[in-house]
Amino acid sequence: FISFTCGTSSQDISYTVGLLDNFIMAAKVDKKRLDYYLILDFEATCDNHHPPKPQEIIEFPVLKVNARTLQTEKYFHTYVRPTSHPILTPFCTELTGITQDKVDGQPMLADVLHAFHTWMDSNNLLDPNVSFCFVTCGDWDLKTMLPGQCRHFKIPIEKYFCRWINIKKVFHEVTGVKPRGMPSMLDYFGLRLEGRHHSGIDDSRNIARILAKIVEIQPNIQPTTILN
Repeated sequence: FISFTCGTSSQDISYTVGLLDNFIMAAKVDKKRLDYYLILDFEATCDNHHPPKPQEIIEFPVLKVNARTLQTEKYFHTYVRPTSHPILTPFCTELTGITQDKVDGQPMLADVLHAFHTWMDSNNLLDPNVSFCFVTCGDWDLKTMLPGQCRHFKIPIEKYFCRWINIKKVFHEVTGVKPRGMPSMLDYFGLRLEGRHHSGIDDSRNIARILAKIVEIQPNIQPTTILN
C-alpha cells in the first residue's frame, strides 16, 4: 500500500510509481510460470549393514508433466548398471523391487545422462523459450546422489540439474504440515499409494499426483533450490 501526502509533487509521484512498476516487472520475471515439471526419483545401490561407497544410481525415471494441464506427456525411464558394486544386495532388491537381471547389461550412468540429454532435446525442453524445473521428494536426488556419483566418476553434469522443487518443502509451506515422507503427503490429500513405494517410476507417478493437489492450492510453484 502506497500513500501520498498533501504537497507531494507530481514528479515525486511519477518517480515512486516508476519504481513500483519496476518492482512489479521484476517480480513477474522471478515468478515466471513454468511450462513443465520434470518429476524425478532415483533409486540407488544400498544395504542396511554396509552402505556401498560410492552409492550408484540404478533407476533413472523422469516424467514430463505439463504445468498447465498437469498431464504426463512423456517419460524417460531406464535402469542403470552399477560398476563399483555391480551386485545388488538382497536389502536393495527387497526395498526397491529391482532385481539383478534388471540392471545387468543396462547402460552406465554416463551413457544414461547422454541419452537423457538427447531426450530433453527431442522434447523441446532445451529450447530457451521453454521453462521447466525438476521436482523431487527431498533434496537427496539432485543435491547429493547425482552430483556425488558424477564427482566420483568424473562425469560432467548439465546445469539444468542444479535447479529443482523439493515437493516436501512446498507441501509444508502450503499445508503447514511437515511431511514424514511421500506416503504421508498422499494420506493428507486422501490419495492411496499406487504401485510400489521405492520403485522410482511408481514414486515419480505418485509425486505427480501430490503435485497436482498442491497446484490446486498454490498454482505457481517456484524452485526451492538453485545451485550456482
